[in-house]
Amino acid sequence: MAELNKTENARRFHARHRGRGAQVWIYLGKLLRMFVYQSDWKVLPMAALIAGLVGMVIRKKMFLNMEGTLMGAFALVCVCIWNGCFNSIQVICRERDVIKREHRSGMHISSYILAHMIYQFLLCVLQTGVTLYVTKLTGVQYPSEGLITPWLMVDLAISMLLISYASDMLSLWVSTLAKTTTTAMTIMPFVLIFQLVFSGGMLTLPAWTQPLTQFTISNPGLKVIAAQADTNKRPFVTISDMLNKMGDNELNVEITMGQVMDLLTDDEIPTIAKLRQSVISLRLGDTQETPDDSVTVGELLDQIVEDPTLQAHRGNSYTLNITVGKLMDVVGRERLKGFLEEKAAQASYKADYALTEENVISYWMHLILFIFAFAALATVTLEFIDKDKR
Repeated sequence: MAELNKTENARRFHARHRGRGAQVWIYLGKLLRMFVYQSDWKVLPMAALIAGLVGMVIRKKMFLNMEGTLMGAFALVCVCIWNGCFNSIQVICRERDVIKREHRSGMHISSYILAHMIYQFLLCVLQTGVTLYVTKLTGVQYPSEGLITPWLMVDLAISMLLISYASDMLSLWVSTLAKTTTTAMTIMPFVLIFQLVFSGGMLTLPAWTQPLTQFTISNPGLKVIAAQADTNKRPFVTISDMLNKMGDNELNVEITMGQVMDLLTDDEIPTIAKLRQSVISLRLGDTQETPDDSVTVGELLDQIVEDPTLQAHRGNSYTLNITVGKLMDVVGRERLKGFLEEKAAQASYKADYALTEENVISYWMHLILFIFAFAALATVTLEFIDKDKR
């Protein structure tokens, strides 16, 4: 009787679910019910919590300077990869016995995987929206103007969605390989470490490992967010911050008379320019002044510097004891800071982070390629599920 019931159920399954398209909607409905009734919705508050923690860390630096923007881009990539990976790492292996039974009854693996692709895409869309909304609430100052669309938030949403979805499909494939949820969760840390270490942006990698970055989702993910954040145009502040911290350090500076004379006549240094514009009176005994009775410090210094006797000693050198802070004040703190930040930013320029449509679209296509490649691998792998030991 039991065998008869099994046969009857199989016959009904074949009759009702013969088409691949029909099976997609059946399994999609099943996944949506699991989202509601088996607490799969918990991934959304978890995404909000992670986004909140990351937002509080990057809010004071991202979009403000080069280092902070690159760090913020890497942090957002980590959030996307984390969300995507843990969406699907257990979805196949936890019901492997059910899949085998239904596959023998006529289930199409391609329909089953496509249903998961649609469901996981919707989940990634929700997580992307939550991540952007929460990071904005925590104080991340997103610029308004985008490159591909009129809004940067939309451009970033597309990039983050593709990163999350590609990671999701990677984990879906891993879930088809693993026989148990324990095995899947054991593999997952290695997948995450590989993605983050070989992103090619935050850690200096040996030359022989560079090709490995082409096999990571994090590499095009980091590049596209760094490009959209216009990282190359942000000031590089590490050097100027370091000089500020060294303000009380003493320096023994050797300087020549010629360098002093050139410094005193340099109108481009704010401190010197202000000193040279000062007016002093040459009139003695009478408080009344006329234009002929006054002279600027700059005019006096020019006359002193042009003196042949001093010119003859231009090569004489002297040792000057001065702190870094006082030296910066002489040159002009803001002028020196701006100069150092500009030169450091130029030296740190990366063509991969250039804000161009060609770069952004290329990285998007790279991520889309990952999505379909991992989905295809998951389909092929699951086709061999009947080879499992019965």
